[in-house]
Amino acid sequence: MDYKSGKIDLHIHSNASDGSLPPVKILHQAVASGLTAIAITDHDTVAGTAAALENGIPDDLAFLTGVELSAGFPAEFANPGSMHVLGYGIDIHDRQLHRVLEEQQKARSGRNPAIIEKLNQLGCRISLRDVANETGKEAIARPHIAASLMRNGYAASIDEAFDRYLGKGQPAYVDKFRIPAEEGIAAITGAGGIAVLAHPGLLADDCRGRLEELISKLTAMGLGGIEVYYPGHTGQQTAEYERLCRKKGLLMTGGTDFHGDINPHIHIGTGAGDMYIPHSLYRKLADALA
Repeated sequence: MDYKSGKIDLHIHSNASDGSLPPVKILHQAVASGLTAIAITDHDTVAGTAAALENGIPDDLAFLTGVELSAGFPAEFANPGSMHVLGYGIDIHDRQLHRVLEEQQKARSGRNPAIIEKLNQLGCRISLRDVANETGKEAIARPHIAASLMRNGYAASIDEAFDRYLGKGQPAYVDKFRIPAEEGIAAITGAGGIAVLAHPGLLADDCRGRLEELISKLTAMGLGGIEVYYPGHTGQQTAEYERLCRKKGLLMTGGTDFHGDINPHIHIGTGAGDMYIPHSLYRKLADALA
């Protein structure tokens, strides 16, 4: 296949975290959509990547191992939220990375009962067992709880469940543990990967206003790239992130943040329908990893 004119998607979630599709179906859908390279970047787990590799990657599809970590901001930014750091080309068997992921997963599993307790106090009679039975999964995340709220008539959609109950500032929101940024980046680079700041356009307003300062700080910690191309970015934001990458010597990446049925408005490879992320970005990333 001539990869030069191909399109890619380097931000995809499977049902190993909060996506709806198993990794094997993601591979099939990627090929059917004409993609030439993908990465499965599940939250705090490499299980999706491992399952894809075990299945076997189609010959006409390039594949990068991946993960997405929730990290805390550097201390001088004093932001109570989190930023997401993507890791590409990681050794999925690296011990230190697994220790970090296990810590993240334990924190996530401890958060869910607190969310359910708040929902019950609000009159939403669901349980973690209900959610697990409905999803058929042990690894539960907020989108799964949102889907359960919808199925049980407490919200008309997943978006409404977040707007009414689960989103930040809403009555059933519970803050989560975040690995310090330096530790998260070190876990990715220590596993042979490249750390990339995910969707900077979704950062809190105060952090977007100091984005170049934040990028400089993260680059000193080992950050290797920025997710420049993303469905939620405006044209102006994309141009600014391209400029920052050129100025700081960082790689540019892009992806749709595909979650399947969890967010049906976002499609693999094309986002809201008009994204085109060129294969050349994958090639530069793969060359840097090599």
